[in-house]
Amino acid sequence: MEELDSIPKTLMENLLGLLRVRVKRGINLAVRDVRSSDPYVVIKMFNQKLKTRVIKKDVNPEWNEDLTLSIIDPNHQVKLTVYDHDTFSKDDRMGDAEFDIFPFIEALKSNLTGIPNGTVIKRIQPSRENFLADESCITYSNGKVVQDMILRLQNVECGEVEIQLQWIDLPGAKGIAKGT
Repeated sequence: MEELDSIPKTLMENLLGLLRVRVKRGINLAVRDVRSSDPYVVIKMFNQKLKTRVIKKDVNPEWNEDLTLSIIDPNHQVKLTVYDHDTFSKDDRMGDAEFDIFPFIEALKSNLTGIPNGTVIKRIQPSRENFLADESCITYSNGKVVQDMILRLQNVECGEVEIQLQWIDLPGAKGIAKGT
């Protein structure tokens, strides 16, 4: 908990909590090197920027990596960009997508007392307004609210990234008001 002591008190008072973004895998990512790519993912939200490790020569990489964002404003979009790591030149972009955390935050506010494990709280359909490749479900699973998404990458010929959102409450943070 030492890291929490380094967060300024005013930030803790405004902090809703932490969003854990599990970057699961890439699906049919673009080829940027001779026959493959060395992909990694960068996630940005407001002034935060996090990245996964590079997976060599794989257009269907399995990262299964957790990146954690501090959430102050649930209306900010999260931007995800896939890059191809190059040793001797600038890394190439391999597409990007954005996702909204507002529906997920709203689901967290629901009264979930007594609902069975595996219950789908909300379904979000792919549309022109989002980057979903398939229906995204916000589910109550093992005592936690999780959202699974497959994001279709834009500005590239092909590729999708599968992620999962999970919330972490922080002691001393503002938190999310339940039932509002």
